[in-house]
Amino acid sequence: MQPFAYSAPPTIKEAVEILDKHGDKARPLAGGTDLLVQVRGGRFDLEAVVDVKKIPELNEISNGKDELKLGAAVPCHKLYDDPDISKNYPGLIDAATLIGSIQIQSRSGFGGNLCNSTPSADGIAPLIVHSAVANIEGKSGSRSVPVEDFCTGPGSNVLGKGEMLVSISMPNKGSKFGASYERFIPRNEMDIAVAAVGSSILLGADGKIAEARIALASVGPTPIFAKKASDSLTGKEPTEEAFKEAGSIAKTECSPIEDMRGTADQRKHLVDVLTARTLGKALERIEG
Repeated sequence: MQPFAYSAPPTIKEAVEILDKHGDKARPLAGGTDLLVQVRGGRFDLEAVVDVKKIPELNEISNGKDELKLGAAVPCHKLYDDPDISKNYPGLIDAATLIGSIQIQSRSGFGGNLCNSTPSADGIAPLIVHSAVANIEGKSGSRSVPVEDFCTGPGSNVLGKGEMLVSISMPNKGSKFGASYERFIPRNEMDIAVAAVGSSILLGADGKIAEARIALASVGPTPIFAKKASDSLTGKEPTEEAFKEAGSIAKTECSPIEDMRGTADQRKHLVDVLTARTLGKALERIEG
C-alpha cells in the first residue's frame, strides 16, 4: 500500500479544506471497512486520508418527532437498540443487520455505504424507501440531494472536489407507515446480494395506499428507485394482487448483468418476488 498523509480534523471546515486541497487524491475515512481494502487493492492513488470520526456532527444521531438525522460516521450497531428507530424506520434496521459481520457493523455505517456507491449496497435501497436525503458540505457551501439521485454509476456519485457527506436525513411518516428490505444471496451471510428490494407503504385515512416507494439493489449500475412500480400502487387497496402487479412492473425497471452468481432473467425474477414480499412485510409492520 502506498504511503499517504493521515489527518483527523475536529471540524467539517478543516476536513473540507484538506479534501479540496488534494482533490481526487484524498478520501474521507469513517469506518474504513471499504476504503482501506480498496487502497490496498490499488483502486485509489491517495495522497491524503481524512479521518472524520473526531468531528462531532458526523457521529450524532438526532431522532426527533418529525425527522431522523444520522451523522455520516454513525456505525450500524448504534441503531439496533433504539426502539423508536426500530419502530419508525424498520427498513434501516433490516439493512443494518445485513451490512457485513457483527464486527464490521461496529465500524461501518449508512454514510460510508452510500458514499461507496456500489450497486449491491445493502444500505442504499432502504434509505431510498425512507425518502432519505444526503446532506453535503463543500467549499462552496451546503447542498442536499435525494438518495435516489446520489449514485451516478458503479462506485461513483455526485460528490465533487472538496465535498463530503455530513449526514443523512429522513422524515418520520407516522404510524401508518411501514418498510422492509430483503436480499437474495447464495450463502446465509457475509455475501453480496444477487438481487435485493426495499419497499415502503404509507396508508391514508381511508386505508388505501397514499404513497409507496420501491428501490432495487444489485440489478443495475446504481441502486434504482422503481418509480413506475411505486406509482402503480398509489390510491389502491393494499392487497396481495396489487403487490404482485407492482413486482411485475419493478422487474421492467432494472437492467441486471449476468455473472457467475446469476443470470439477468434470474435477477429479474427475484425482483418480482422480493417486491411483492417486501410490500407484504411493510404492510404487516403497519398492522402490527
